Parts: sequence; C-alpha cells; structure tokens
Amino acid sequence: MKTHYYLGWFNNFFPENLDKVLQEDITDRKSLAMISSNPFFYEDDGATERSWLDQAGITFDEYHLINYRVQKEDAQTLIQNASVIFLLGGNTIKQNEFLMEYELSDLIKKSRAVVMGASAGAINMSAKWLCSKNFGYTVEISSVYDGIGLDDFSVLSHFDLENNIALVQGELSPLSEEMNIYASNKDCAVRVKGDKIDILGNVYLISHSKIQKLDETL
Repeated sequence: MKTHYYLGWFNNFFPENLDKVLQEDITDRKSLAMISSNPFFYEDDGATERSWLDQAGITFDEYHLINYRVQKEDAQTLIQNASVIFLLGGNTIKQNEFLMEYELSDLIKKSRAVVMGASAGAINMSAKWLCSKNFGYTVEISSVYDGIGLDDFSVLSHFDLENNIALVQGELSPLSEEMNIYASNKDCAVRVKGDKIDILGNVYLISHSKIQKLDETL
C-alpha cells in the first residue's frame, strides 16, 4: 500500500500522534534517500528534517543525500533502492527542475518506499502547484508547475495561511476548479495511505473556489 506524507514545517519535532503513525508505516529502515531542494548548495544537507526522524526514533542503516554531487544514474539507483524517500524543504523551483533533469519523478511514483516531503518537498510531491509572487516566489507572472503527481491534488505547504485566507482563496481558485488543494502552515501533515487521507494540524481544503478547515483525524 502506497504511503505519502505531505508535511508543513516543524519548529521542534514531530508531535506524538505523527510519531506513532510514522513508526507504524516505516517498517523497512535500510535506506533513507533525501532529495535536496537546493542541489548546488552542498551545505544544505537535510539535517533538520533528519533530526525530526531521529527524535521519533526512526533511524536507518544508510543515509543518502541526492544533489548535484551525485551522478544522475547513481541518484536513480538510490531512489529505486530506498526504504523511505524524503523531499527536503527549501527552494520549490530548484527542486522541481532537479527532479526533471535527473528524471526522478517516475521512479518515485513507481517506488514502494514511503515518500515524505516537507514544505517545498510536499509541494513538489503533488500533482500541480501554483508559483506566484504572492506565495513568496520571485516571479512576475504566476504559472502552474507539474509536480511528481503522487496523488491527484495540489498542495500549498508552510505558508502563513491563517493571516492570508482571502489571498490564498483568490490565488488558488482557478486551480481549485481543476483539483482539490490542501493548504497548511507549520506543524501540519496530510497523510495518504491507500485511498485514505488523514489530517494533522490546521489544514484547509480548497475545492471549486470554496475553502474549509478540515477536522483532524490523526
């Protein structure tokens, strides 16, 4: 059963109820493959995201960071062999370009690994996402990017949603006519396991231009 975690950002560590389901879902702990969101900046090593897992007691035999230091073919092999794939937070556009250049998206979709993404990583896991200056991107014209498409919805993750509800609703209305959008800020998660979607924290659903806060299920 395919399991995907779309995470916001955690200032400290995973809350207890998220720890619990991760412990249940991540049974194979041979190899963690982390995909950089700033692949030219080698100091960006996923230490924060890894610390969340460490604190939850989830450790692996091998840790691999995939960036431009890793050859394309080696990166693809690491993805194919990974127990867990973690798309790191940071620069959504650079990570998106890297996924395309290294041809990793299809391999991630085919993988039986648990796939996780934090902030930018969660956005790139989704089917499509809106790149807009109102969401902090340095662009003049808004455009829709294709993500990996692990699930048929869009994600807006780690954005100051609570103070910008009207802005978010307005910006995302056109895309919300095409697919559901899950929007969240910090300390949040959307977990997809098979056909079931679970919610942790303050997560909003934008669908057909309407926005509603979802009940927590984790």
